[in-house]
Amino acid sequence: MGIKLFLTDVDGCLTDGGMYYTAEGDVMKRFCVYDGMGMVLLRKAGIACGILTSENSPVVKARAEKLKLDYVYLGVGSRDHEGCLTKLEAAKRICAKMEISLDEVCYVGDDVNDIDLLRAVGMPCCPPNARPQVKAVPGIRVLSTPGGSGAIREVCDEILGDS
Repeated sequence: MGIKLFLTDVDGCLTDGGMYYTAEGDVMKRFCVYDGMGMVLLRKAGIACGILTSENSPVVKARAEKLKLDYVYLGVGSRDHEGCLTKLEAAKRICAKMEISLDEVCYVGDDVNDIDLLRAVGMPCCPPNARPQVKAVPGIRVLSTPGGSGAIREVCDEILGDS
């Protein structure tokens, strides 16, 4: 397939899109272990993995560290922070470091701030719970598994030829 870099959004892709708050205001997110194992298997196969998210969350950072991801960009593509990198710009920086093209990238996204990157990569994917505008991206692969329930693993298995 020629994929050398796997990138994903977090909320709605690695999670079900829900945010859980404690009475103290702490945010919790639920991650699917199958997704994590999928990225571990990709890394073992020599495919770099990373997260691009508009959230600047210590929960996401902790998950990325546990999975030993190669690239973690928090706070990218956020409408709240003027002048921040877009997800496409972040992906281009990673590709430049790796000396690869966007055609060699798989990206999973589910919302409008993912569309520019999804249009640019060689393997655009989205979970079935993605926004309609995302599902309308030309050439996008709409996965059968919802975000937060193994959608990322579905893509990883396809890249690895295990589907």
